[in-house]
Amino acid sequence: ADGRGQLHLSTDASHGGDYTGVEPMGLFWSLAPAGMEKPYQRLLPRSTGTPMKVEMLVHQGHSHPGTIPGPVVAKAEVERWFTAPGVRRIRLKEGGVRGSLFLPPGDGPFPGVIDMYGDEGGLIEFRSSLLATRGFAALSLPYFDFEDLPKVMKELKLEYFEEAARFLQRHPKVKGPGVGVIGTGKGAELALSMITFLPEVVAAVCISGCSSNTVADLHYGEMTLPGLRFDMNKVSVSEAGIFDTFEALDDPTNPANSPCVIPIEKAEGHFLLVVGEDDRMWKSSLYAELAIKRLRQHGKENFELLSYPGAGHRIDPPSTPFCQVALDRVLGVPVLGGGESKAHAHAQEHSWGKIQEFLHLHLG
Repeated sequence: ADGRGQLHLSTDASHGGDYTGVEPMGLFWSLAPAGMEKPYQRLLPRSTGTPMKVEMLVHQGHSHPGTIPGPVVAKAEVERWFTAPGVRRIRLKEGGVRGSLFLPPGDGPFPGVIDMYGDEGGLIEFRSSLLATRGFAALSLPYFDFEDLPKVMKELKLEYFEEAARFLQRHPKVKGPGVGVIGTGKGAELALSMITFLPEVVAAVCISGCSSNTVADLHYGEMTLPGLRFDMNKVSVSEAGIFDTFEALDDPTNPANSPCVIPIEKAEGHFLLVVGEDDRMWKSSLYAELAIKRLRQHGKENFELLSYPGAGHRIDPPSTPFCQVALDRVLGVPVLGGGESKAHAHAQEHSWGKIQEFLHLHLG
């Protein structure tokens, strides 16, 4: 602190603790469960309509982790908002489509984006509300374990995603002619299938995805893309009980698995592939390479790759607390996502700007 007892986080370096160096948002992205809390929990906003309140305390002296800190000498509360004033949230029950549509303030029309997460299921809204805050009409789209959608992800019909894309494309507040899609994990892989088979989708952001269909068979009319399977015999478990699934997915390069490959060369739109090079959930760097190789073999250059050394699996919007190991909602066990906190935080910040640039470029 300076002579007046002030710290300026944008210029003053941290010399120790959970992060070092000049990191204006380090206090947030380095947040982790305290010793008395359940480990391996992700800190994500449950509601986008109310702020996440973070109380900061300054204690007398320096205390090591696990020791009782000294008396409190100052405190402040910081509110983190995920929705700007004027953003509207509309809950959807439109035909078969479920989810939430977030619309920016103003008359529009706005570029339209469908937002999906992975095999945890349910409705995850905070990225959609942040996209709407940045000027996109964003549809947060669950595809299982929500309301009257199937409870588990046994098989998927692309017609559901087609209905969502058509709903968004035809919405009076949405710019045409096409819409975009952003997905993480299983959601990224669904984004690849959507831009491949649905003419409404013209831009796809795929974060830590696979270039083949996985786990659940995907049907579209008479066509079926079978899903690569996980071999649980190839999952290793550490002494601490942490599951490492890195080697468990069937090999997409095995000719026997070629029916699972998403034929992305058929896509007329543009791809943004985002991967962490230390993703331990599965081999997303390799899968991005396979996707690019396939596009180039067909004379296509309609892609960008953002590949981040030291980043793990789930690359979320900036300053989302890094979670190297997270409880898997389906398996109920801690699963290794990989990555190192500072590198992952920088990947989240850099990719968020690039994602918005990419979507604006291709959606107007």
